[in-house]
Amino acid sequence: METKERHEVINFSPGPAKLPCQVLMQAQKDLTNYNGTGVSVMELSHRSQDFNKILTAAENDLRDLLDIPSNYKVLFLQGGGTGQFSAVACNLMNLREGQTADYFVTGCWSAKAAKEAEKFGKVNYVLPKSNKYTSIPDKSEWNLSPDASYVYYCDNETVHGVEFQFIPDTKGVPLVCDMSSNILTRKFDVNKFGVIFAGAQKNIGCAGCTVVIIREDLIGQQMSNTPTVFCYKTQVGNNSLYNTPPTYSIYIMGLVFRWKKEHGGVEAMEDNSKQKSDMIYKIVNNSSGFFVCPVDKKCRSRTNIPFRIGSQDGCDVLEKKFIDEAAEKGMIQLKGHRSVGGIRVSLYNAVTVKETQYLAEFMEDFLAKHRN
Repeated sequence: METKERHEVINFSPGPAKLPCQVLMQAQKDLTNYNGTGVSVMELSHRSQDFNKILTAAENDLRDLLDIPSNYKVLFLQGGGTGQFSAVACNLMNLREGQTADYFVTGCWSAKAAKEAEKFGKVNYVLPKSNKYTSIPDKSEWNLSPDASYVYYCDNETVHGVEFQFIPDTKGVPLVCDMSSNILTRKFDVNKFGVIFAGAQKNIGCAGCTVVIIREDLIGQQMSNTPTVFCYKTQVGNNSLYNTPPTYSIYIMGLVFRWKKEHGGVEAMEDNSKQKSDMIYKIVNNSSGFFVCPVDKKCRSRTNIPFRIGSQDGCDVLEKKFIDEAAEKGMIQLKGHRSVGGIRVSLYNAVTVKETQYLAEFMEDFLAKHRN
């Protein structure tokens, strides 16, 4: 394969992640003079009419993209997905007297969410505890509580590469989902959820903002000691403007939503996601064990693909060589998370099929040079 020009960088970062070039170019154009206002978006008052238009447009475009029903509210909040680990528990644990919540733990992010929820009530672990996150146990092994206020899961574990290929049936108990790393990569029915949240920095914008989609009947049940900034009722009542919101992050998110609509919406993103992930998994699966993905094929992520080189535990020399040579060809941020090691390829919507093909060609060349 030809060496890529150094200025043509392909960013496979798991987050903060690549943004579409079209979005960055528009942001550059608006940086010092947004829409003729004479000031940057970063300088706009969050109470101004100009910012209100940005906020409203972002919400409307997200509603269009996900077909969000009218009985759901959309919030743009600070604190990241980690902040929502606390906010969810504070706002929903009170739905039932026992203050119990069911948690699917399938990776480090859902594990952290469950640990945070334990500060506010009783957490029931739905799945058998495990030191390795490589699969989603069969439904016959689930332990759902009949008294749960809500059921929580992370749709896609960014670190471990475990993704739900189905929506858990909770028998009417409100379902809460962290979709930070795969929102807007495939269609789903919002009506099946009580709360959906997603940090922006992985797939829908830059760091600083978290989208929360919440069904109206779940609002107003918060604990009395809930911090006001995390109170859904307060934030809904103030249209996400109770405190100064992350204005620039919301602006970037709005540009990303518009870009997705202009490029075929969620349907097109889903098609691209399948193409890209299939391309990488095909090489891994056909490498005769040279590339090893530890995740069960039934729940392998489309957006975050972890693998080792040489064996299940990996070969440090080969993995370093892979990362270094990829970087020389302009492909960056391929090192696996420090807790699992190896390689990790993040294929969010802004990463193109062509860029993924370039990585796939590099993987094939590397395989041909280094397998025994």
